Amino acid sequence: MPSGRVFDWHTHEDHQLAWAPSGVLTVRTGLNAWVLPPTRALWIPAGIPHEALSAGNATMRAVYLRPERCPVRWQACTPVAAGPLLAEIIGYLEDPSLDRQKRAHGESMLVDLLEPVTLATIEVRMPIEERAKAVAQALSDDPSDARTLADWGRDVGASERTLARAFLTGTGLPFGHWRALLRLRAATVALATGEPVTNVARKVGYESTSAFVAAFRRVTGSTPAAYFGRAGEGR
Repeated sequence: MPSGRVFDWHTHEDHQLAWAPSGVLTVRTGLNAWVLPPTRALWIPAGIPHEALSAGNATMRAVYLRPERCPVRWQACTPVAAGPLLAEIIGYLEDPSLDRQKRAHGESMLVDLLEPVTLATIEVRMPIEERAKAVAQALSDDPSDARTLADWGRDVGASERTLARAFLTGTGLPFGHWRALLRLRAATVALATGEPVTNVARKVGYESTSAFVAAFRRVTGSTPAAYFGRAGEGR
């Protein structure tokens, strides 16, 4: 998947396990979005509308399992750990020449390895009001922009109070909380590509790495290093 590639909204008759061994894969459903590093795959039950996209170059691999032959009964999309053995079995099941018995055995092994893990969903709704939407788009283009709502109000011709109300009404979040989530969403994409935590923190507008790590932990429940399975990086 080249950068910016989108598999638009669709459904599958089969259960799908989606995984990106390289690059960053984002999968969206109606309410949630998952940014998947190579250490995570996503179980997508049959019939759930979703889209998949890549922020940078990515390789997407997938396994499909018939619901009537699958013991997994998860009703919602579920992130799972993608370790070396799971990766090997995904590759094995991609072989179209497998006979039915070998495929059934491989699928049974795959199911045994599915280990649900915590993976925060960071979905950032855009406001509806035109001036607030202009502010949101500018911040999406440059999450590090530190201007206040009063500053933005002078640029778009609205009062600080008007913009604050528009963000709360349109996104369900106060502006400060909305911007923090926007920054973290941008950060997860950069971190998943292997960019150092210090660089990412600065790129998305944090003055210190420790402040960024604290914000990341509040939303995801873990540090960037633990979240992306890379030991020895910034805590």
